[in-house]
Amino acid sequence: MTSALILLGPSQGLPALQADLQSSGIHVLGAVACGNLVREAIRLGPDVLVCHDAPGDAAVFDACALLAATAPRPVVLFTQDPDAQKIERALASGIHAYVVNGYAPARLRPVLQLAQARFEHEQKRQAALDDVTHRFEERKLVDRAKGILMRARQVSEDEAFRVLRTASMHSNQRVGQVSQQVIEAARYAEAVNRAGQLRMLSQRIVKLYALSALGVDSGAHAGLLDESRTRVDANMVALRKAVSQATFGDLLTAVEVPWQRLKAALADPPVRALVADVDVLAERVLVQADQLTSNLETAGLVATLHVLNVCGRQRMLSQRWAKQVLLAELLDGDAAARARALGHEAGSAFDDAMRYLDDIPLSAPDIRESLAAASDAWLALTRAGGQAAALPGRRALGEASETLLALFEQLTGQYERSMQVLMG
Repeated sequence: MTSALILLGPSQGLPALQADLQSSGIHVLGAVACGNLVREAIRLGPDVLVCHDAPGDAAVFDACALLAATAPRPVVLFTQDPDAQKIERALASGIHAYVVNGYAPARLRPVLQLAQARFEHEQKRQAALDDVTHRFEERKLVDRAKGILMRARQVSEDEAFRVLRTASMHSNQRVGQVSQQVIEAARYAEAVNRAGQLRMLSQRIVKLYALSALGVDSGAHAGLLDESRTRVDANMVALRKAVSQATFGDLLTAVEVPWQRLKAALADPPVRALVADVDVLAERVLVQADQLTSNLETAGLVATLHVLNVCGRQRMLSQRWAKQVLLAELLDGDAAARARALGHEAGSAFDDAMRYLDDIPLSAPDIRESLAAASDAWLALTRAGGQAAALPGRRALGEASETLLALFEQLTGQYERSMQVLMG
């Protein structure tokens, strides 16, 4: 038996509607006001909604439109209002049979059947449209994912699609779903890399500032200092565009505030007396940038982003270690002792991370080669650090730290573009 729910319009028409429906073999579930239509339609689940409203009131149209958007049902409205604009609004509101001056008990069943047939036709057409739209959107995702893999690993389009299809089969997901994961992994991998650069740059800036203050190749280091400032600003702009401001905007602002103070302190030429003050500001940037990076890693929901984070952190630790060696030479007493202790801490953390990166089963041949080169460069840096009391040793320290940084920049990029990271 067909079930019906009666919608009570503000100026309800024929009061005999319920009795007429029942006499036509329609099971009436009840009557509901416009304001409660959606709730009751979901609760009762009628086959059809019926209303008789003499003027075709706007409240009825609004209620029907809300129903169509949340819990679609066939809708029949009997009215005495022939206004053409009302007819257009009725169609736009999801009313399937808008009957003007045509109410009669004998017509109820065929009119309701007409509304149900139109509703089924609309649902099938919408389902077909949704399927075409879904396939089109999925195709765009696949093309984007293929492009990411092609650029990252220098493979052909066919090879990139083969990777996606293989991952789809192994994970029992559609190729479009796997493609979406690749796109998200690439987006978060880039964000983690950029946020990690902010950590590194906070320490590199102090290292370069200290070298300039010590008179070590001041012109060259001043140029690198300018480049570092530009990189921080560029990464902040890129992160603002790439990540959700609702989710990460406060963390980006937390980096921006101390960065602006540090940037202002760097406006004048480096002087020995201000190295400690500059370092305090840089430490604030480091703390906030580290928090941002950790949150981006967690939000990415890809376990391999941790590898990218660890590798990117090595850039920061290499610069932090070199910075602490220089601060130990620049500062006196407890401040110098603290710099040496922090340098030892940074060196230990660097060694631990190197062992981790050597042990994980995520390394392609190019990554292995870069790791070996980085290990050699780290030994060269530590040797230079032991000679930092003299000008040649400081110059060697600056050069070795930049060499090691370049290797870890390369290595972090390799991890960011690795199949393991992109495929999760």
